[in-house]
Amino acid sequence: MTHRRDKLDQLLAKARELPKTPGVYLMKDAQGRVIYVGKAGNLPNRVSSYFIPSADLGPKKQSMLGVVDDFDIIECEGEWEALLTENRLIKDIHPRFNARLTDDKTFPYLVITLRDDFPGVYITREPSNPEFKGAKVLGPFTSSGALREAMQLLQRVFKFRTCHLEINDTDPKQDGRAYFRPCLLHPIKQCTAPCAAKISKAAYREDIDRFIRFLESKRSVMLRELRNEMEQASKDLAFERAAVLRDQIKAIEKLDERGKKSQGWQPEAETFYSDPTKGLESLRKTLGRDEPIRYIECIDIAHLQGGETVGSKVAFIDGRPLKNLYRRYKINTIAGGNDDYGSIREVVSRRYREAGQGHELYPDLIVIDGGLGQLHAARDAFDQLDMKPPQVIALAKKEELIYTEQKREPIHLARNNAGLKLCQAIRDEAHRFAQHYHHILRRKKVIGE
Repeated sequence: MTHRRDKLDQLLAKARELPKTPGVYLMKDAQGRVIYVGKAGNLPNRVSSYFIPSADLGPKKQSMLGVVDDFDIIECEGEWEALLTENRLIKDIHPRFNARLTDDKTFPYLVITLRDDFPGVYITREPSNPEFKGAKVLGPFTSSGALREAMQLLQRVFKFRTCHLEINDTDPKQDGRAYFRPCLLHPIKQCTAPCAAKISKAAYREDIDRFIRFLESKRSVMLRELRNEMEQASKDLAFERAAVLRDQIKAIEKLDERGKKSQGWQPEAETFYSDPTKGLESLRKTLGRDEPIRYIECIDIAHLQGGETVGSKVAFIDGRPLKNLYRRYKINTIAGGNDDYGSIREVVSRRYREAGQGHELYPDLIVIDGGLGQLHAARDAFDQLDMKPPQVIALAKKEELIYTEQKREPIHLARNNAGLKLCQAIRDEAHRFAQHYHHILRRKKVIGE
C-alpha cells in the first residue's frame, strides 16, 4: 500500500508540472496501454486531482488508481479541440475505464448546398448524405446548442432558407413559384422566400456569399454591435433583453469552436460513397453472385510508430458506414517485425470466431486490404473456424486489383467502375480508422520523444 501511495505521489508531482493549457490526458497501465481518456480546460488542475490523497473518483473510476502507472497528455488549442480529441480517442481505442463510450455520438456540421440554384443552410450530423454532395461543409462544431442559436440569429440577418424544397431558377410563372405561398419565415423577415420567387438567383447568391464570408471571418463588427446593444439594455434596466443578447454573443463566439473536415475528426460521419446502390450492383455482377450484397466488412493492418501493429475492421450496410460496429485490434501474437499475414490471421480469428457461432451479424462479403498473400492468410484463419464466410476478396493498393478464390487471375476493373470505387472507399475507411489514433498522437508529438 505504501508503494502504491509513493507511485501516486510521483504522478501527482508530474501532473503539477504540466503546462497550464487545455488538453487531453491518457492514463496508462504498467504495460503502456491506455486505460482512460479525459479532457481538461487546465491540464495540471484536472490531472493532479486524480492523485491527491483525498481523491474520490466515484465507484467506477476509483479502482483505476490501483492500475494507473503513468499518463501522457495532448495539448490542444482550446477546450473545443480537447473535446473533439477526447471523443475521437475514446472511439478509436475503447479504454477500459471510460464507462460511457461515445461510438454513437457525433458532433454537428453546418452545410451550405452551393450546387443548388438557391443554396440552403442546414445543421446535420450526416454531412456525407448524398443530398449534400458538392456542398460547403463547416465543422464539426462542439456545441450543437450554440450552433443552432447562432443560426437562428444569423438567419434574421442573412435570410437564407433552411427548407428542403427543390427550387430551380426557371420562369417563376411557368413553374408556379410566383403563386406559391411561402412559409412563416418570410413574413417575419427571416427568409427571402426564393420558393415564391420573391428574390432573384443573383441577389440570393450575394446574400449567401456574404454569409459565408461572415462565417470565415472574425465577426468583430456584429459582436461589437451586440455588446453595445447589451450594455444599453443593462443601462435601461432591461435585464431580460440584456440576457438574451449575452446568450447571442456567446453563441456567435462559439462559431470559432470547430474543427475542420480535412482533419478527419469524425471519419465515420464524413466518409461515404456517393452511389452505393450502383456500386453494390456492379460489385455483385463482377463477383458473379446471384444474391445482392448488403453487409460488407473490411480488414486492414497498420504498422504504427514504435513497431506496434494494429488491425481495424469497418462495417458497411447498403454501402453506408455502420460506425458502432467499427473495431480496432492491437495485435498480440506477432512479436517484433511487421508480419501482415500473421496479423491478418489473428484479426480474422478474433473477429469471426464469435460471429461464426451466431452471436454477431455475419457479413455477406469480407474485403481484405492487400493482395493474394493477404487473401491466403485470411483463408488460413477461416479454415480453423467452424463457420465459413460467404465470400472473401482482397483489394491490392497499387494496382487496385481484386483477388478472389474463384479465379486464378486477379480481376482488373476500370478506374471508374462503380464496384471498384465502392471497394476503394470501404478499404480507405478501414485504413483511416486503423491509423487515426496514431495520427492524433503523432500530430501532437506525444510518442517517440
